[in-house]
Amino acid sequence: MRGQPRERTTMISLLGTWQLLRVRATDAAGQPLEQHQYGPEPTGIVQFGPERMQAATGDGRAVLPPGVKRFWSAYTGNYRFDGRTLVTRVDDSNLADRIGGDQVREVRADGAGVWLKPPPRLVDGAMQQLELYWERIG
Repeated sequence: MRGQPRERTTMISLLGTWQLLRVRATDAAGQPLEQHQYGPEPTGIVQFGPERMQAATGDGRAVLPPGVKRFWSAYTGNYRFDGRTLVTRVDDSNLADRIGGDQVREVRADGAGVWLKPPPRLVDGAMQQLELYWERIG
């Protein structure tokens, strides 16, 4: 509209290689969860080219407690990014149910990095919201 100030936004570039540094998890009420599948030492790398991306993430602990199964996730595909939402059409993954579908993440800049927020999901009968913090390393 004429006479209205325009909000200025800076388009985040995802091109390059990013390292996962932190994972936050909350329950359906927004309360922090101490435990989530990434464990206390999350690890991950994601690489964005002009059209394709590939990501590998997981629980980075050298030794897991007895009875704990190691979580890891990897997928790749073409992506599109509008500055707020990242959508990857998965063409290969360690999780067969992802192949052919879209992985959607809200993207928010924060200092030197970005937070990627997937949709909430059901984990062990309870809703869980994850946010993953990444910083560019190359």
